[in-house]
Amino acid sequence: MNIRLGTADLAKYPFLNEAAEYMHQTYFNLDDLNLPELGHIVERASNRLRSEIEHGRPDYTLERHEVEILTFLVGILIIKAINSDNLTKKHCLFEALRAEKFLVRDLKAQGELSTKRLLLFKIFKELLKMDVLPSLKYQLMFEVKVADYLKRSHLFHEQEWKLINRLVHDGRVFLDPDETVRLIRAEVANLLLERIRQMNPSHIPSTIREQAHILKASIPVASSKLDNSPLAFPPCISHALDEMTAGENLPHSARVMLATYMLAIGKNIEEIVSLFKNAPDYDERVSRYQVEHLAGERGSHVRYLVPSCAKLRNDGLCFATSQCDGLINPVQFGRAVKFNRGETNVSQR
Repeated sequence: MNIRLGTADLAKYPFLNEAAEYMHQTYFNLDDLNLPELGHIVERASNRLRSEIEHGRPDYTLERHEVEILTFLVGILIIKAINSDNLTKKHCLFEALRAEKFLVRDLKAQGELSTKRLLLFKIFKELLKMDVLPSLKYQLMFEVKVADYLKRSHLFHEQEWKLINRLVHDGRVFLDPDETVRLIRAEVANLLLERIRQMNPSHIPSTIREQAHILKASIPVASSKLDNSPLAFPPCISHALDEMTAGENLPHSARVMLATYMLAIGKNIEEIVSLFKNAPDYDERVSRYQVEHLAGERGSHVRYLVPSCAKLRNDGLCFATSQCDGLINPVQFGRAVKFNRGETNVSQR
């Protein structure tokens, strides 16, 4: 069996092609998961998924490579059996976050350059068809072709990801280890999502179906809309709500926009926190803290205002229609709709 990466790497990156080759060489059969001696693997995968559902964060513990590869496979089978698109997206994001943490650590490590090159080749080149090289010009920096950078960085709305704010030389963008790996998080998650959707196992072992049934009952049900919603949300807010309902992962700037807008129209903390339950990386404690901070109940105790339309356009969050003409802030939208309908222009609370 031609495995060029060490087994420790397969434990950290079980989605690699070589991990699949390892499983093929062991002649593993799905029915083996019904054996008592593999019960700890099924339980471990189930506990990892439960942590994702209940706490909104990945599990970073590491075992031997064979345990990690099997846990990864069993987790996917349980997800497949549950058959929830939202949960599948969450799991793929958490697997990407898990790999991201390990990869950043490996790229920062003071190890042999050949080892880093091999990791970059296996993850970036083989899986994602993207060339990334350790920089010979700047220590602990990595080089990415401008075209590859632009293809991926457009997903980020923060100013530091704009090409004009990057160090660029001779057609290549220079990134530190954190930025290099962050650039591909969504791509790794989408790669895993596509693999799961294309999976067609001959059958699902009984132990997997049992765990899927237990976990499915624990999935929180998120409301897709607020009670007593205003007659019309501005397009930027409607778009963000649609993305949340679909289980998409909103950027931080969009979450700030959504939370501050809901606060401005009088929604309470509980209602706003519940909006984010469909987010793939939902963590109730973190979400509640952030909303309370924006509401002025924590930190500096300054209540944040809804971002202006100009800022939203700059952040790529504006989806203006003709009804937005003349507005300078999304909070004006509902009032404008009422005025245009000839209704009483009552302050929204």
